[in-house]
Amino acid sequence: MAKFPHETVPLLLDWYHHNRRDLPWRHTRDPYHILVSEIMLQQTRAETVKPYYARFLAELPTIQALAEAPEDLILKLWEGLGYYSRVRNLQKAAQAVMAQHHGVIPTDHAKLLSLPGVGRYTAGAVGSIAYDLPVAAVDGNVLRVAARVMGDDGDVLTDATRRRIEDAITPCVPSPGAGDFNQSLIELGATVCLPGGGAKCQECPLQLICAAKRDGRVSELPVRIVKTKRKFEDLTVLLLRVTDEDGTFRYIIRRRPDTGLLGGLYEFPHVDGHATAESVTAALIAEGTGVHKVTPLPEGKHVFTHITWRMVGYLCDVTLPDMSLEGGLCHGLLARAEDMADRYSIPSAFSAYRKYVL
Repeated sequence: MAKFPHETVPLLLDWYHHNRRDLPWRHTRDPYHILVSEIMLQQTRAETVKPYYARFLAELPTIQALAEAPEDLILKLWEGLGYYSRVRNLQKAAQAVMAQHHGVIPTDHAKLLSLPGVGRYTAGAVGSIAYDLPVAAVDGNVLRVAARVMGDDGDVLTDATRRRIEDAITPCVPSPGAGDFNQSLIELGATVCLPGGGAKCQECPLQLICAAKRDGRVSELPVRIVKTKRKFEDLTVLLLRVTDEDGTFRYIIRRRPDTGLLGGLYEFPHVDGHATAESVTAALIAEGTGVHKVTPLPEGKHVFTHITWRMVGYLCDVTLPDMSLEGGLCHGLLARAEDMADRYSIPSAFSAYRKYVL
């Protein structure tokens, strides 16, 4: 097995100290703040995370506050970051810390790993940055850097390759300096050792010891073998709008089941397939709904990890005969635009239609 070179340590630390981005979570060693930032940064760009990080900690400044927060609040604070299971697990981790560790995030790597939603990368990041534990923190950026430096041909989407690279890096992690070293690898992958042909090898502090650079294989590494076929689902999204006597608009939204895709979040009513305006009108009338106008909206698309939603939409001005909103397309609750902005979390999957809510 190829080794990760020890000579990378001073090169990376010197480069990091002169080139690192000024990110808010790099101004603290508070393990709670670091945990929040690391969960947010999973599959999300740092610039996107900044305002979410500030807002989340302003609303929930302590791990106890997070543990005790109502679910609707944490989902609302997370709205737009996607992958809502992450924030649910973050709260479960906070509750475990309160119940099992006297409100203190563990300083032991194995105990960090035992927290809900905390995997090997997150445990390594929190442990090394907050507590200077000499453990590796291997995310996608680090996998790319290491695969190129080592000339590793393994599929980085497999656990075996990830563990092999982690085991190769671990002996190099210095202490003191564990957190800076791990962050230097992450930073290098995020800003210099970019995917495919985007790598800025001329700016890389490791260019003279990088196997991929030496062998002309930068664009070939890391190896990623994607086996899952993408699934496409066609949906028709309905903005069912009711006008109150004072002219205020309210819209029907409903909560999704607690488990599964976008579990527990609110959504606009929708039906499978791409329906016509005529069929939508007929379906509403068949349920006893008064239909004043049905206006077609532009098509929308949202890409999940393995599923793509292809959507058409309609703005439907309606009168509801039964304010209990029991069953059918009109099942749910009535919410104003400000309710959706402040209280009910509408996921970004519906952003193509959320902007038509007035």
